[in-house]
Amino acid sequence: MDVNNVVPEPWRNAYAHPCAWDSHYAPLSLPDFFGQAARDHGDRPLVEFLGRSYSYAQLHRDACAFAAGLQALGIVKGDRVGLYLPNVPIYVAAYYGAMIAGAVAVNFSPLYTAPELEAQVADSGTRVLVTIDSAALLPTALRVLEGSALEHLVVGSLAAMLPWTKALALRVAGRKALTRIPVQGDVHRWADVLSEAAPATVVIDAEEDLALLQYTGGTTGTPKGAMLTHQNLSANARQVQAIDPHKGERDVILGVLPLFHVFANVCVLNRTVANGGCIAMLPRFEAGQALKTLARVKATAMPGVPTMYQALLDHPHIARTDFSSLRVCISGGAPLPAPVKQGFEAATGARLVEGYGLTETSGVVSTNPYEGENRVGTIGQPLPATRIRLLDKEDPSLDAPSGESGELAIQGPQVMRGYWRRPEAAAAAFAERSDGRWLRTGDVATLDAQGYLQIVDRIKDMIAVGGFKVFPSQVEAVIEHHPAVKEVLVIGVPDTYRGESPRAYVTLKEGCTDSGESLRDWLNSRLGKHERVDQVVVRESLPKTMIGKLDRKALRAEVL
Repeated sequence: MDVNNVVPEPWRNAYAHPCAWDSHYAPLSLPDFFGQAARDHGDRPLVEFLGRSYSYAQLHRDACAFAAGLQALGIVKGDRVGLYLPNVPIYVAAYYGAMIAGAVAVNFSPLYTAPELEAQVADSGTRVLVTIDSAALLPTALRVLEGSALEHLVVGSLAAMLPWTKALALRVAGRKALTRIPVQGDVHRWADVLSEAAPATVVIDAEEDLALLQYTGGTTGTPKGAMLTHQNLSANARQVQAIDPHKGERDVILGVLPLFHVFANVCVLNRTVANGGCIAMLPRFEAGQALKTLARVKATAMPGVPTMYQALLDHPHIARTDFSSLRVCISGGAPLPAPVKQGFEAATGARLVEGYGLTETSGVVSTNPYEGENRVGTIGQPLPATRIRLLDKEDPSLDAPSGESGELAIQGPQVMRGYWRRPEAAAAAFAERSDGRWLRTGDVATLDAQGYLQIVDRIKDMIAVGGFKVFPSQVEAVIEHHPAVKEVLVIGVPDTYRGESPRAYVTLKEGCTDSGESLRDWLNSRLGKHERVDQVVVRESLPKTMIGKLDRKALRAEVL
């Protein structure tokens, strides 16, 4: 839909991002998107990996060589190519190379077990899987190759991607971290797949053809493959670039969020390519290494999840880390506690802004402005060309009553086509209105007059307490202000009298010894009667998802 032809929402007069809300994003395939960046910035570094740099031109050549190699293996337009990779340089070449070949990339978490990986390989129909010779990955990939319909496994050498000194150290001292690549016909070394021939040209319809199958986190059931088109991904990258008041300036982003996740896919990879920037890539998050790398490369940005920022704050080296180059950090994936935002900004001098997105929206829907008014506790204003509305919580065919919360619904160029091989789930994910399809997020939100959104909670997480609806996030927001509390999750537990009762599970900051009883009394004195928890349970740790955000579903499964 042409956003210029819709009735302007009143809040657009208060739009705070440094771009026009009614921007237009012309259809653009990711091969063209990456190719243009390589032409414009060929000699610039795109990836800095533990001291070794890879230029735009080099990674584009590798992507084209990989595309030709895939075609030699029989891959044709629409086939699926899986990426079972941590953050390593060949991720970039494999991701764009698969699309240059006309294939659909499929992201798989490096933390998947063999059964999990096999299930998603089967669901997606992946024909080729790319991994590395890590002892944590290759044995699992080989088991899946043996036990599934997967046809080819392409294996990159981790040592070959490192600076020569670190490669030597890995081969000598870290041999247990590697697995020998077997010699067999369906296993191919990355270097051997790269072809000197030019890939055959594949015609891509950016708005119709799929670029990526991105599986949902499964927090509300079996993971589903969101079908993201080339235009979904390229538009979202351009939307995120547009809200940056420093676009075109020096751009070095600390790439520690895992690229297999949609948040990093758009905010770390595609946005950086759109801006001609450099990704200082780390294979995994470790707070000390992240701080050291941030200072070494003089990073200007670091997207992350709240638990990452808390871990940086907790690290003893934060006080002596040079943050002078850091401008802005985007927090997503989970609500950003106000104490974490305040503490991180005080320690670094950088801006920490909260944003919001979904797998189904290619990554990003809204964010607080990088500069100017930042409304703590909100997810900011929508990205350009992104429409929002609040649906009635009981009847999504109606809008929420004026001034009340409702289910957040999204319309924009970044919204997925649907779910892979799940038409019923796809139909349920959208609300059909006279002005088109609206993606139902499942999140309950409020919207103020200036267009700032606040997520109240998820519809499925609401706790029914004696006829009242309690939002876990509102209880969590109160206890997060207790000086001893580090992390918290609130869930509903069965109650014979009230139906359900809220219960809080917390971890404590180092050196704190507060009891669950004292925390319960402190919390309940600050809550409404129906919001009060029956217990506060102090734990050593809380379950987290693969990108490090607190996992309510896993906690519920564990304790109920």
